[in-house]
Amino acid sequence: MKTAFKIFLILFFFSFSISVQSQNISSELIPVKELIPNIVVDLKYASTDNVFNNQKLYASNECYLLKELILKLKTVQDSLNNIRTLNGKNYPNGIGIKIWDGYRPRSIQYLMFEIFSDPTFVADPETGSSHNRGGAVDLTLVDLLTMKELQMPTKFDDFTAAAGHDFPGNLLPSDVLFNREFLKKIMTELGGIDSYISEWWHYSLKNNKDYPLLDFQIK
Repeated sequence: MKTAFKIFLILFFFSFSISVQSQNISSELIPVKELIPNIVVDLKYASTDNVFNNQKLYASNECYLLKELILKLKTVQDSLNNIRTLNGKNYPNGIGIKIWDGYRPRSIQYLMFEIFSDPTFVADPETGSSHNRGGAVDLTLVDLLTMKELQMPTKFDDFTAAAGHDFPGNLLPSDVLFNREFLKKIMTELGGIDSYISEWWHYSLKNNKDYPLLDFQIK
């Protein structure tokens, strides 16, 4: 009888967990492409092309974010798409956003922190990351004609001082410095999204801590 009751409790809480997760997906997080169909998504943790021991950490390349953040990204994307000339270079099809990471399950945060436990670059999972709330996005810019990334100071997840917004501009090529500053300006001033001093690619909602930490995989 006790064993049967324990099994009942396990099944009950498992079902409840699935229900809560479904509610979180539908009421808090949605696919970015649902509102921005032409955005480029290349989730590095859905492949082995990443710095965390080249492990595939996500089951899907589909990016989910809080709707509030997606709407801000859409404002930025729409503006970028209309650019034809920037810093002396031509973009016949405009410029676009390329996403490297969005919502990240908290369990993955624990795994990443075990591999690289510097909270400057990988948030302590005990307090959680804005990514675990769906309130942060890692991104860059691409030429929509060639689909090539605009040159930035470092590669994604380059955990060095060179990745920071405060890295001295006189140590960077002028076009790289321009791209870094342009990305920050359009994201923060037009999009109203916060930058992160140590990572040029990371942007988050100002109020992301108003949302709960989540832990479910996107299938």
